[in-house]
Amino acid sequence: SSFFSFSSCCVLPALFWSLLSLTMSFWDVPGIKAGVVTGDVAWALLQHAKTNGYAIPAFNCTSSSTINSVLEAGAKLNRPVMIQFSEGGSAFMAGKSLPNEKGKLQASILGAVAGAHLVRAVAPAYGIPVLVHSDHCAKKLLPWFDGMLEADEAFFKAHGEPLFSSHMLDLSEEPDEENIEICKKYLTRMAPMKCILEMEIGITGGVEDGVDNSGAAKEKLYSTPEDVFAVYEGLSPISPMFTIAAAFGNVHGVYKAGNVVLKPELLQEMQDYAKSKTGKDRPLNFVFHGGSGSEKHHIATALAAGVVKMNVDTDTQWAYWEGLLKFYKAKEGYLQGQIGNPEGADKPNKSYYDPRKWIRECEVSMVSRVQESCQDLSNVNP
Repeated sequence: SSFFSFSSCCVLPALFWSLLSLTMSFWDVPGIKAGVVTGDVAWALLQHAKTNGYAIPAFNCTSSSTINSVLEAGAKLNRPVMIQFSEGGSAFMAGKSLPNEKGKLQASILGAVAGAHLVRAVAPAYGIPVLVHSDHCAKKLLPWFDGMLEADEAFFKAHGEPLFSSHMLDLSEEPDEENIEICKKYLTRMAPMKCILEMEIGITGGVEDGVDNSGAAKEKLYSTPEDVFAVYEGLSPISPMFTIAAAFGNVHGVYKAGNVVLKPELLQEMQDYAKSKTGKDRPLNFVFHGGSGSEKHHIATALAAGVVKMNVDTDTQWAYWEGLLKFYKAKEGYLQGQIGNPEGADKPNKSYYDPRKWIRECEVSMVSRVQESCQDLSNVNP
């Protein structure tokens, strides 16, 4: 304690604190706990990731089953994970039959809020820190964003923290100036709750959750250092708690290696430019979108440049389905009717078609893929 009381009144070199952070486990982050983390604790965890060269993978979830799969994988590794809900995935969480009118998006709001509460209820039992996030929100989906923020504000009033750890605004289809101005408006609303904002500058190609950017102009797929620094200049006076999904050729969906020209080295150029303007080392906190199918060396380059989060959806969707596919192929003879299988015409098959049986096979397959994503991002213990 005498060391820290001494150090608090001395200006010690930033390198010293970086080295100290390098010796810390993420469990040493002040305030860290099992369960959902928000505010200063969530932000400190992301900074720990940046300092220590790993990123926290964010998995799109659409059900209690997929949520549990992510939590189970994190628990197996004893590592933090992030659970995120897209607008369409949120509506699915609430139920596809519910009305979800344009301009209201009431089912999407309900599903995201219900999902966040579910994660809060079960995550502590898994023994790991978890961030809860909402994914891409385009301008036409702002009613969804507003509804989630209202839930955050109500939760903050009752508990002193927001319901969600973070939210993403994706206004990359709008002019950059408008994108930044709207982000400033929302960050101003989020800052008193210490809720983290993720924003996108430049476009992620491909198709995800009904948004089709497959025909985007090539120059929009690569952000410039000036574009990104304009975001930093606009948002940093409001709150430090924001991340940037800068475009470096990213594409949603899965693709053959080499078919997409990823240039993660651009992220370091953005950091260098920002450092030249601010004097701060690596002041930017990046998010890697379109992570499914990415080559390992590209991920390593991105991590070195300050990526603290990477989105994974397509790969885990396939893994979940593949669990069912393999189960069906292995047990096909037991899944053709309620009665009758290779062991006899009068033998019951309930133990095979019970949803708990085949959904669990989906989960086991997804758990394995979530662990692989954690390993790709160096989100593993030494």
